[in-house]
Amino acid sequence: MTTLNTTKASPSNSLTVSKIIDVFLRFTKDYVYVFAILLLGAVFAVLEPEYFLTWKNITNILLQASTIAIVAIGQAIVLTTGQFDLSLGQIVCVTSIIGAILMKTYGMNTWLALLIVILLGALLGITNGVLFAYCGIPAFIATLGIQNICRGTAKLITNATPIARMPKDMAFIGRGYVGPIPVSVIIMIVIYIVIQFISQKTKLGRNFYAIGANSEAAFFAGINIKKYYCIAFMLAGIFAALGGIVLMSRLDSVAITNGNLYEFDAVIASIIGGISLTGGKGKIIGAMFGSIFLILLFNGMTMLNVDPFVQDILKGVVLVIAIGIDVLRHRKTN
Repeated sequence: MTTLNTTKASPSNSLTVSKIIDVFLRFTKDYVYVFAILLLGAVFAVLEPEYFLTWKNITNILLQASTIAIVAIGQAIVLTTGQFDLSLGQIVCVTSIIGAILMKTYGMNTWLALLIVILLGALLGITNGVLFAYCGIPAFIATLGIQNICRGTAKLITNATPIARMPKDMAFIGRGYVGPIPVSVIIMIVIYIVIQFISQKTKLGRNFYAIGANSEAAFFAGINIKKYYCIAFMLAGIFAALGGIVLMSRLDSVAITNGNLYEFDAVIASIIGGISLTGGKGKIIGAMFGSIFLILLFNGMTMLNVDPFVQDILKGVVLVIAIGIDVLRHRKTN
């Protein structure tokens, strides 16, 4: 007589497997951009195996991404409040140009000039915040106005002529290395770690998300939403100016094309990184990975000799797709 051996899986084992699957699914949902970077990198590594995975190309990708990523921090902060900033690219441009003029034309101390650049970025950001929060001008219009003021000022004070050869003591910011790692990449990572902590663990960060999720509820909860909008736009201006400093140092020059369309690159990077256009959702650090994804995409297409005009079209396609994904993601959570 044969006996059937019916061994049941222990509840603890099935529970452990379930937990592992749950953690994996949650990770893929929260950090889908990491998988997107790995997948895109694998595709280009197969298509261009000789050069794509070289350390020289990887550092080149990170160098370019660091500038966009620093600007994207500010855009991400503004997005968490449910607004967006169209002036960031031109703040990058005009602040770096003014910094270059202070150093090159007036012989100002490099670090004093860079401090003024950051303060100017803060001032332009606060102006955006005041126009929106206190004057009632929609953020789209207010930041578009500041964008054009900055663009016109940059053209006026330079006569549309580039300024080259920045002081040597600022060269390490954009072109220096600590071992094999570019200094600008280290700056990017440190800033993101600090801002990620602030956004998740402090009252300031929590209030940004609360305002983005429901500004009316935040107001009735006692949050001074006008003040926090001004702080968000001010931080965006500061990070745009910091991005301008890194770009100026890396290129060893400034021109009216510096920072061109960075505001849209920052929006694309933020949305790819999981930050919602509707506000109140996403992790700031996602904007860094979104920036890397964006630069990785265009680096690979450049190596495959894709026409630059086609790349511009694809950037628009990526923006539309990213917004579409954000809309679908928002519908599912409602």
